[in-house]
Amino acid sequence: MHNKIERILFTESQIAQRVRELGEQISRDYETLLGEKLSREPLLAIGLLRGAVIFLADLARAMKIPVELAFMAISSYGASTSPSEVRTVKDLEIPVAGRHILIVEDIVDTGQTLAHLQELLQARHPASVKICALLDKIPRRARTVSIDYVGFTLAEDAFVVGYGLDYAERYRNLPYIALLKQSAIRS
Repeated sequence: MHNKIERILFTESQIAQRVRELGEQISRDYETLLGEKLSREPLLAIGLLRGAVIFLADLARAMKIPVELAFMAISSYGASTSPSEVRTVKDLEIPVAGRHILIVEDIVDTGQTLAHLQELLQARHPASVKICALLDKIPRRARTVSIDYVGFTLAEDAFVVGYGLDYAERYRNLPYIALLKQSAIRS
């Protein structure tokens, strides 16, 4: 598996440090926003399956505030590496009206998935919706999306794997984020 990697972009220790920083920042922001209400109205962190699972688990442990976890699955890729129609595969099982929501995403690429998800959730009348993305991949952005918390920014249009990010359901378990060799990507 490691022989399919061209180069490591973010090491395991860089990721761990940045996730700790994000957890602290999010905790401070919601403590300021909600204060004592947090004990009665914990933050609802919604992880997007499957890529954000590892990031969300580490991020939740780095937060110093009460947080509830929920999951959704939004598909925009199917079996290819090119974005297509966005659709909800797994919806939330809990109501979100009046809740403060933090969407946790592995990577923001074209912005199509998050734009769709924001519209879907806003229609359910939450108190607020913010976004936390491990990676913000700017070169392919097709829809404007405001990301409140960013782990790392990718300025190059590279296909990355590891730490939850996959290619054909492989490489998610790598502890780092890396550029996949072109020869490993089937057209």
